[in-house]
Formats: sequence, structure tokens, C-alpha cells
Amino acid sequence: MNHTPFLISLALAMPAFAHADNGDIVLPEQKVIVSALARHYLASGDTAQMLGNLPGYNVAAGGGVSGLPVVNGFADDRLKIRIDGMEITSACANHMNAPLSTIDPSQVQRIKLIAGVTPVSAGGDSIGGTIEVSSNAPVFAAPGAGLLTQVGIGLLGRSVNNSVATNVTASAASETLSIGYSGAYTRSRSYDDGHGDKVLGSMVESINQSIVLAAKGDGQQLTLRAGLQHIPYQGFPNQYMDMTDNHGQFANLAYQGRFGWGLLDARLYWQQTDHEMGFFSSERPGTMPMITHGKNTGYALAASLPTGIGELRLGHEFHAFRLDDYWPAVPGSMMMGPRTYLNINDGKRDRAVLFGELESQVDARWSSVLGLRGESVRMNTGAVQSYGSGMMNMADSMAANAFNARSRYQSDTNIDASALARFVPDAASSYEFALARKVRSPNLYERYSWGRGTMAMTMVNWFGDGNGYVGNIDLKPETAYTAAFTADWHGGGEGDDAWFVRLNPYYSRVSDYIDADVLAPFNPYMQMGANGNLLRFANHDATLYGVNLSWQAPLAASKRWGKFIATGNAAYTRGKRSESDGGGNLYRMMPFNALLGVEHAIGAWSSRLEAKLVARKDKVDARRLEPETGGYAIVNLRSQVALNKMASLNFGVSNAFNRAYADPLGGVYLSGLEANGGALQPLPAEGRSFDVGLQLKF
Repeated sequence: MNHTPFLISLALAMPAFAHADNGDIVLPEQKVIVSALARHYLASGDTAQMLGNLPGYNVAAGGGVSGLPVVNGFADDRLKIRIDGMEITSACANHMNAPLSTIDPSQVQRIKLIAGVTPVSAGGDSIGGTIEVSSNAPVFAAPGAGLLTQVGIGLLGRSVNNSVATNVTASAASETLSIGYSGAYTRSRSYDDGHGDKVLGSMVESINQSIVLAAKGDGQQLTLRAGLQHIPYQGFPNQYMDMTDNHGQFANLAYQGRFGWGLLDARLYWQQTDHEMGFFSSERPGTMPMITHGKNTGYALAASLPTGIGELRLGHEFHAFRLDDYWPAVPGSMMMGPRTYLNINDGKRDRAVLFGELESQVDARWSSVLGLRGESVRMNTGAVQSYGSGMMNMADSMAANAFNARSRYQSDTNIDASALARFVPDAASSYEFALARKVRSPNLYERYSWGRGTMAMTMVNWFGDGNGYVGNIDLKPETAYTAAFTADWHGGGEGDDAWFVRLNPYYSRVSDYIDADVLAPFNPYMQMGANGNLLRFANHDATLYGVNLSWQAPLAASKRWGKFIATGNAAYTRGKRSESDGGGNLYRMMPFNALLGVEHAIGAWSSRLEAKLVARKDKVDARRLEPETGGYAIVNLRSQVALNKMASLNFGVSNAFNRAYADPLGGVYLSGLEANGGALQPLPAEGRSFDVGLQLKF
């Protein structure tokens, strides 16, 4: 990829720039390779936003660095997310430390998204797709070149939240040994909406550091990565709590070897999170400590063997997650004391996996990938307790007794199967057909959160909807049967000179979709004008379907005026609970949306003007009291200039006309309700922002 950093960062909507790095057959518009340079103009500290311009991909609002990815209507835990091959689980009842929040955008070298029908080698325990993130790869000196040293520095500022983001990378390497360091710091205040009003409690500070050590020789490479994350605070305006501290550590040892019989990949990893929730600013005062400790450990073995009928991939994986979630008593509080509330006590979730996959070139025009994956998922948790046994804690005390009195061990055997076929009749077109059966077991909170008091239930909520939730030990795994088709018409050359149109309809039927049933209403913050529901996780059948469209077309090119390219995409998603199972709309389904862009490049300059169009959201989840949102259009302008070989300058305007609107996936504005009272409103989105970035490379 030889495009400028600016174009790469914004060209995520143009999958023509993507290429397959290992020959996997996947839907072309869904597979994206993002250059390391893409990070330099991302106007956000949230890694989830790096794929934000792909059709069918959206981000559900959370904190400033903790948005939750949504792919074709499937969100959060329904997606398999791997960071350098590690499987990381949210250690929070609000999913404030979701996997993509554990790495800064500046530390990302590549993101690969496979939506819908994923090959079994790309992960299980998910039904909506896979996101694979690779951090900065170790670099080695060319043979005979001596010691290779590299240093990079980046700086980005935004006006909408007075944010400052900095990053630094440094490496030194010989032909066979390499050492590298990456550090990133982000700080922002609460952002302003399109009316110029502050969105309360939306500030964040985040620090990420990592090192990589690597050695290679004779077709083999050993890589050790280790890192630390510290988020001193992060506001969540659509949650009842904020993050008051978050410490994460990881170590990841990977081996790759090429032998006469094929390729071998092996990985061993450990990741730990110490997380605290509460309140930390005058914008949102309160006292209620909540503490969570989570630990992920695992290994993965995969072999790729050439055979007479194609390439055979075999693998074995194991992943263990441990979770303790407890809420210390608040001195002097009759409700939150005198004991520690045990929400998840010694939670365990272990997965053991075997898979096999065959990729074949049937003839000159047909190729296929067939795979089968088996997973054993075992879950358990210890006894729990409420804050106390008084009248104010009676509902929780009775629920704890009932929870402790029954068996909590659960075991699931899940079978995934996928079949993908690609037909290339000529040089100007290709067609892909895909079918899959994918299964996901419930997470620990879906099965084991147990509180029945209003306060306790509202503390379990990663949906940003203002409601409260209780788990269900007897939940069944979700099973999705998905069919997808992709037509790809293209021509005109390579890169910027090429045109393409890609159409991708899809359909998923999900048995035992984990939705929610209403138990009782309540008033958030005891505001009579605000309505919420107390909900219980429950299995129901559901259907999700939609279509993604993307395109690119050169407009004009000359030495005097440069190149002009039209790009764009559009997406429509619909999600419904089966009529025979109560009917109704599923939560957080993005309405019809489109992205229209024009790019220009001449010499050292490149620019992009884009318009994001989103229809009114009126198909909402009545059980969750999901708010409707109005349609809107926002305009963004970006530009970048390479000052010399070592420096480049980026600048732009986001939401140039300062449009006031609510994100359809933003949930509700709880911090605003707490401060101002009245009715519960959808979360306001960011207003106009002037953004400036500088990158240096030595």
C-alpha cells in the first residue's frame, strides 16, 4: 500500500485498498488491512473507531476509549476480538474495558475484519464475525546493513474536547534480533455537542506502553510482547457509573516456524485487569466503589499443511477466564453495607477447542474453504452475598439465598461449521457464496449476575440503555445460521485508477438469541419523568438481515490539478425477535446510512471531503425503552501534507456545520438526567471539532 498516511486512515471505506495477506477466502469488502501509518490521522483515541468507515460496521458509544464494535447488527461479545492472537474478556459489569480498549490506535499496525461467515480458523464462541488486531511488528535489518534504528513521534489535538494525544515508537534491530518500544498517552475533557453544551462526564485519560522482543533465523521466529495499560479515569455518560481506575498487564509469547511439511504457529499468553468503578468528578458526584479483577490465560496451536487437495489447517486452543466482581460497603450507608456485595465470586469460564479447515482451488474459476470447529465451554461461580439483610436489602438478600441454594455449574458443547465458495468467471467480476453455523455461550454476567434490587440490577448493564439486568443460569448458547453473498464488479487498473462496485446481502437466523424479558418498571434516579425497565436475560429466536454496498470511481486526473476519486458506501440492517417468540425490534440496530466521499491528491497534498448520512431511527426496542433518534447529515473535511521525508502535518474539521444530533447507537444520557432531571434523552453526539496532527519519523 503506497498511499499517504492520511488517505489510508480515511480509506477504510474503500476496500479496494485491502488485500489478502495469507490467501484466506473471505468476503472482500469485509477484510481490511490497515497500514501502520493509518494511525496518524485517526481523530480519536478509541481503537474501535479505526474501522468506522466500513459498510455494516458501527461503534456503540461508551467512554472516550471504550466504544463497543457493532458488525451487521451483532455487537460486543457476539464478535470474536483478538489482540495479537490473545482473547481478552471484559472484566466489568458495564464492559468498560472491552478488548479493543486495551490497545491504543497508535500501537495498531493492522486490523482485519471478517463479518458474518467467518472461517473456523478465525475463531469461535461468536456469531457475528471476527476482528483481529495486530500491533507493531518487530523490524529487522536487511542482510549486511548493520544496526537498524527507527524513531517515530506523533501528536494530535482536537478542539471539541480539548484533547491531546501523543505517541512514540522506537526500535533497534540487527538481522536476527529486534527490540521495540511503543508508548501512547491520551487525555481529553468532556466534549461539546452541536449546541455547544458540555456532555457531562465524558472525559478520559489513558496511558499504554508495550515492548516487543524478537529473534529469527532459518525460517523460524520467536516474539515476546509485554505491556501495561493505566486508565486513571474515564467517564461514561450513558452508564450509571464511571471508571475510576483501570490497570492492565499482558505477556504474549509467539512462535512461527516453516518446515518441510508446512507451517506451525504457537502462542502462549496471559492478561490481567484490575478495574474500579465509582465517581471522580464534580460533573458527576457520588460514592459507590465497585472493584473487578479479571484474568485471561490461554494458548493456541495451529498447523498449515499442503495436501494433494488443498491446504489443510488444523488447530487446538484453550482459553481460561477468571473473574471476581465485588462492591465494598460504603461507611454510614444503610443500603450499601455493612458487608461487601459479592456480584461475581470466583467466576470461571474455560474453553477448549479443536478445528480443521480445508482450502481448495477446485479449478481455474472455483475455490472453496470448508471448516469444522468444536468447543467445550465450562462455567461456574462461587457463593454470593448482598450488602446486608435489612429491609432495604431484602430483595438482594432473598436473591442471594436462592442463587446459593442451586447448582451453578454449566457445560456447553458447541459445533461451528462454515463453507465459503468463490467463483471468478472473468477479470472484471467475482462472486462469493457463504454459509455458516456459529455458536456463542453466555458470558459470566449473562448467566451469573443475580441481584434483584433496583440499584444492584442497574449496575449490570453494558448496553447504555439506562435499564437494569439480572442473569439467568439456565441460558442456552446462541446458535446463528448465516447465509451471505457478495458480488464484486471491478476494472480500470490498480489502486486509485481502479473502479469497483461491491454488493453484499446477508441473512442470519439465530436460535436462542440472548435478549431480555421485562420484570418491572422503575424511574432512573427516581425522576418521575424518566422511565426504565428491570430486565432478565432470556433466550428468544431472532432474525437479522441486511445489505452492504460500497463503490469507488476515478473522476479526473491531470498533472496540473491532480487526481479526484469518488468513493462511498451504504448499509442497511434489520433485526427482529421472531413473531412466534413475542416479536419486536432488536436493540441497537443501525438505521440506513451512507458515506459519500471525494478524495483529491496532488504532489505532497491529499484531501478528503465526506458526508455521512443517517436515516431516522424509528424501529426501536420497546422492551429496553430505546429512544428514537432523528436523521442527520454531517460533513467532515481532512487534509494532509508531507512537509519532507520525516514530517507530515494533518488538519481537518469534523462535523463542519456543527450539526446537533444523537447517535442512533449512543444509548441514553444518564449523566445529564442525574444533573438536570426531566425526561431521559438520547446521548448527544460530538459537535464541530478542529483537529490538528503532526508526525515525525527518523
